Amino acid sequence: MKIDKHQTQRSFARAAEQYDAAAVLQREVGNRLLERLDYIRVNPATILDVGAGTGYCTALLQKKYPKAHILALDIAQAMLLHARSKTSWWSRLRNKTDYVCADAETLPLADHCVDMVFSNLTLQWVNDLDTTLREFARVLRPGGMILFSTFGPDTLMELREAWQAVDAFTHVNAFIDLHDIGDTMMRVRLAEPVMDAERFTLTYPDVYSLMRELKAIGAHNVTHERARGLTGKTRIRRVEQEYERFRHADVLPASYEVVYGHAWAPVQQQPGVVNITLEQIHKPVA
Repeated sequence: MKIDKHQTQRSFARAAEQYDAAAVLQREVGNRLLERLDYIRVNPATILDVGAGTGYCTALLQKKYPKAHILALDIAQAMLLHARSKTSWWSRLRNKTDYVCADAETLPLADHCVDMVFSNLTLQWVNDLDTTLREFARVLRPGGMILFSTFGPDTLMELREAWQAVDAFTHVNAFIDLHDIGDTMMRVRLAEPVMDAERFTLTYPDVYSLMRELKAIGAHNVTHERARGLTGKTRIRRVEQEYERFRHADVLPASYEVVYGHAWAPVQQQPGVVNITLEQIHKPVA
């Protein structure tokens, strides 16, 4: 399911002002992603924060690595303007944080120019994961690392099932499986990839509260296969009825599968060294 990038840009731009008040899960996942750096010995001089949004993780990265130069990148300019407004004057004076409006799939950066690529809950908004991770690998310096989180396929499964009972359109974005992400990391030759996942369940009094929150953070359905035009009240009421099947302890759950990954810059091929597979070693000589 292809993402409509123009619609994604507009959706997050409209959400910039109210995003921080609604992005509870995004902050929690960002905090957990940052905690992983406590166990990894790195001292990056330059960090690329892909999908920086309103700058929550950007500010924490700057605090954790005060000598580092941070590049905060996002597809929505309004998000970056909001992030910049929260950056301390001292950080701006020392030129420690710069803001780049660009697409994660086509990074406007030179090869081997950053020591860390950090990305919190952004990869679910790209169309070509191979291209995106290849771009991450391209801009990494030797010895650099990537650290990211994204959503897995069980995310918002209740809302997806409720809509599927109503019509045949796509109403919830599709998310990539952990194993497929790991395979992609291997294909683009990232070194020592590590993947894991955890699940979160948020609760709401009704389905309208969930929908309002998704709208507040800009997390609309932006696939090209989405229904066009206004959604009628009759269909919304049917979605509400279908979602009620999941009610438990007087609340409605919304499931989120969060996938975490980290890896290192591709190993540089040494001159005169040829890599061969075990199959090639054992292949009979003709």
